[in-house]
Amino acid sequence: MLLVDGHGTPLSATVASASKAEVKLIEPLIDSRVCDDCPDRLIYDKAADSDPLREELAARQIELICPHRKNRKRPATQDGRKLRRYKRRYRVERSISWLFNCRRLTVRYEYWTHLFTGFVQLACLFIILKRF
Repeated sequence: MLLVDGHGTPLSATVASASKAEVKLIEPLIDSRVCDDCPDRLIYDKAADSDPLREELAARQIELICPHRKNRKRPATQDGRKLRRYKRRYRVERSISWLFNCRRLTVRYEYWTHLFTGFVQLACLFIILKRF
């Protein structure tokens, strides 16, 4: 998972098993960020549509912006005004595509997780160095 700022600069990257739910991986991603500032808003896709996650992030004073799933049983928690910011999600997808320019990340050659994590961090470092 990748946490980026408003310009697409990587702030945090974590590697986890594919069997875990994405909702459970968001808070460790926020905790492992490099900067001291906590983000005001978190833009995510429909996988993060979870009321317990919204409550946990609200306790940290982070606003979760994500569209609701089609099969949502509870009433909507946000209106369309907040979802206007969702248009800027392309910056996250663009940053992920920058990571996939590294062939070693696209096809995972490493068996060990700590080696793959190191290559992900190295690729994030190259992205940061290109931007400055």
